[in-house]
Amino acid sequence: MIETKSKIMLLFPDGVGIRNYLYSDVFKGMENELVLFHAFDVKTEQAVKKITSIENSISIPKYSESLKEKFLRELICLSRLKYNAKLVDNPTILTNWKSHHKGIFKTLFYKLIALASYGCSSYNRILILEKWYQKAIRNSAFYHEVKSILIAITPKKLFCSHQRGVQCAPIFAAAQDLGIETITVIYSWDNLPKARMALQADKYLVWSDYMQQELQLYYPEIKEEQIFVTGTPQFECYQNHENIIPKEEFFKTYGLDIHKKIICYSGDDVLTCPDDPQYLNDLADELIKNNLDNEYQILLRRCPVDISGRFEKIISQYPNLIKQAPPLWNFEPNSGWTTIYPLPEDVKLLVSTVYYSDVVVNLGSTMAFDFGMFDKPCIYINYDQEEKVNPDWSVKTIYQFQHFKSMPNNNVVLWWNSKDNLVTLMAEFKSNFDIKNIRGWTEIVIEDASEASQNISNVLFYDK
Repeated sequence: MIETKSKIMLLFPDGVGIRNYLYSDVFKGMENELVLFHAFDVKTEQAVKKITSIENSISIPKYSESLKEKFLRELICLSRLKYNAKLVDNPTILTNWKSHHKGIFKTLFYKLIALASYGCSSYNRILILEKWYQKAIRNSAFYHEVKSILIAITPKKLFCSHQRGVQCAPIFAAAQDLGIETITVIYSWDNLPKARMALQADKYLVWSDYMQQELQLYYPEIKEEQIFVTGTPQFECYQNHENIIPKEEFFKTYGLDIHKKIICYSGDDVLTCPDDPQYLNDLADELIKNNLDNEYQILLRRCPVDISGRFEKIISQYPNLIKQAPPLWNFEPNSGWTTIYPLPEDVKLLVSTVYYSDVVVNLGSTMAFDFGMFDKPCIYINYDQEEKVNPDWSVKTIYQFQHFKSMPNNNVVLWWNSKDNLVTLMAEFKSNFDIKNIRGWTEIVIEDASEASQNISNVLFYDK
């Protein structure tokens, strides 16, 4: 049954979800009044309103988390991480807990949390902590301030673009106490085992049946009828051929040779892959060594939030081989996640990069799925550098992360297991790579990439 026209409040605690939910078709063409509840600065707010045509917006009040709230939240996180690691027999889940902190107070604070976590090994104890946390956030001045805002706005529903925002917990608590239906998405494929779901919602939107099973595994208190498999709008942009920049324009803009094939090197952030520049150097070196630079060129798309400049030395060594297509994101240095968001033009740049590239080289990211949208193979880096930037970092840990357990087999991607086996991989993806493998993995993690916006709209705007 279609709802009557009602007010929907869109909670965006940062800019990360803008592309997926405001650039997609989720909220387009709806008669419902939309109110943006955000943490953006004035410049970002004006830009987003212009891009999306959302007229009404309200800034989220400044949130100062109390010591009690923070202690409980972090204790819940560590307790859940320990529980999850045992639940699925995967100790790498515990790498999501940062044990090293600067300053005496922080060191002592987190040592107390670690000590307290030994008494919270059972799931019933975790649920008790969750109740204490919910009570604590309702005693804050922020909760009461948000409650007053919601009373004034009177939305029927509250939608959140990211389940991890710390300030979202008291906002959702206030909404639920006022009888406002709360809906959140699980933002990414690796989020659930990490125990960072800050809020409690009436409805949870997930990518796939696989993610639904994960949500019920890690949060058994959430009822099955609260979970909706909608897909994610993240990959819908590949269905629209208007997002493909004309070939000559694309190649000219980024200094590419139109007669050569493209290998896209997709960078990670500094923490995820500290050795990214060395791997890029290995790729360039092997291509030249085997005379493949006559056939291929490298197009670097760095991680949008990586402004470290760490690739510049390598690029300067191979100016004719390595070209760049920097992500078109708004990024204000030292201003936090609230001012980091993709510009609309970046959607076309990303789609065109995937469309014109023959293969992507990456360390275990969702770019495998992006390239799978155009039936393109992905090469996952799978060896350690002899001289590592961080001696404690290793690819052996990365591919043990829980979200990689979703792989139906090891053939979903090609594995770059040592520097000198690159040539073998290049021959394999040209003649022997079965695209059915990446399609099979995509169906597990993402399912249908074309109907997500409509599915989310159905949950938001329709009574069932």
